[in-house]
Amino acid sequence: MLSTERARALARSLAWGRIALGTAALVVPGLPGWLFSGSDARLPANQALSRAMGGRDLSLGLGAVLAMRHDAPARGWIEAGALADAADVLATVLAWRELPRWGRLAIVLLASSGMAGGVVAARTMEPRAMAH
Repeated sequence: MLSTERARALARSLAWGRIALGTAALVVPGLPGWLFSGSDARLPANQALSRAMGGRDLSLGLGAVLAMRHDAPARGWIEAGALADAADVLATVLAWRELPRWGRLAIVLLASSGMAGGVVAARTMEPRAMAH
């Protein structure tokens, strides 16, 4: 089990990674879009989807970083990020055969790591409120 401080450091790392990925998707949507759609990443619809996912990740990451910076509860932000990563894994598995080989593997590995890290960090970084 992680110490509270190590769990917060893990959560902070996950959040900054999410911010970096989200920013990249917003600024250069063809880069992360290539993982999902290969050569079709330049299509306007795929770029719009990449930017939308980038906005999601940027928001989740910023929410977590700001909460931790202000000593506010951040567990919900980290859990939401883990849930978003679980959705990315599910979406990738459901479209497995239609996705580029390296892209689908990269997405499953990255999103699974984020999901697992988020679950571990969230459970350890802030204790659950005691029921009265």
